[in-house]
Amino acid sequence: MKVKELYKKARLLKKTIVFPEASFSDRTLEAIKFIQKKEIARPILIGDESALVLRDKSLIDYQIINPKTFPNREELVSRLYEKRKDKGMTMEEAEKLVLDPYYFSTLLVDMGIADGMVAGAEASTANTVRPALQVIKAKEKGGVVSSCFLMFGKNKFLKDKALIIADCGVIMHPTEDELCQIACQSVETFECLGLKDPKVAFLSFSSKGSAKDESVDRVRKACEMFRKTGIACDGELQFDCAMVESVAKHKAPNSEIKGDANILIFPDLNSGNICYKAMQYIGGLNAIGPILQGLNKPVNDLSRGCSVEDIVTVTAVTALQANANKEEK
Repeated sequence: MKVKELYKKARLLKKTIVFPEASFSDRTLEAIKFIQKKEIARPILIGDESALVLRDKSLIDYQIINPKTFPNREELVSRLYEKRKDKGMTMEEAEKLVLDPYYFSTLLVDMGIADGMVAGAEASTANTVRPALQVIKAKEKGGVVSSCFLMFGKNKFLKDKALIIADCGVIMHPTEDELCQIACQSVETFECLGLKDPKVAFLSFSSKGSAKDESVDRVRKACEMFRKTGIACDGELQFDCAMVESVAKHKAPNSEIKGDANILIFPDLNSGNICYKAMQYIGGLNAIGPILQGLNKPVNDLSRGCSVEDIVTVTAVTALQANANKEEK
């Protein structure tokens, strides 16, 4: 997979992406400059315009919005209050939260002023996910919001193949129904990135009944539910059975995916998070994400260990998600 292809696709869409960490993240600023220069998206920087321009004179040509002086701030306050009053939020609390760059940026996306948001280089996942869940909310009533990582890079085993792996950042102990939803959302992400021929593996420490446990049953049932979509899948499978053809021939000779999975669904957050970091740091793969899935509009998190290139790539992914959401509607 070539990152430049993602950039090229995003460039054609001309989406507006907001960056709540622009005023206190050097990596984010450097990424924004590249994004603007290469026209990957139209960035909105959140912060004090005078302070940002004083820090870097080249930013005078960028769109900068200060939550304190934003002319439609009261509209954002009212919008947040209406969305959260049933949960006990007061107008005073809404006024305070709107000044928070993460809530402010999320509200800009919710109102359509921005098409998506990218954050997380300087804060935990909760800072990005909490406002998204409260303001933008899940696409489906009762549906989950999950996350995935796009994994790719020069690796003797993976070669040019790209993987989507999920959930690695949000749902700690998914039920069988949630695992099925995570798989459906991961296929949507896979396809919106222009990747072809999804093959979904539901992972476990067991392959086709080689071990017995409640967690194995849950994974197997999730796969049975997902199979109704008609998308190639199998489970429960061990990692090697899902990814290595020679192993699959022995452990799952009748498997539909035959050791060629490109979407991996983990049984819980522990296994997903541990595996993606091992693949990144020991396997030498690029890990782009966490990419949030299942929201009405795209808001994406970053690992605090992200590089400038990671921020740029997540921005391109966010633009592609925004376009996919628009096409769905």
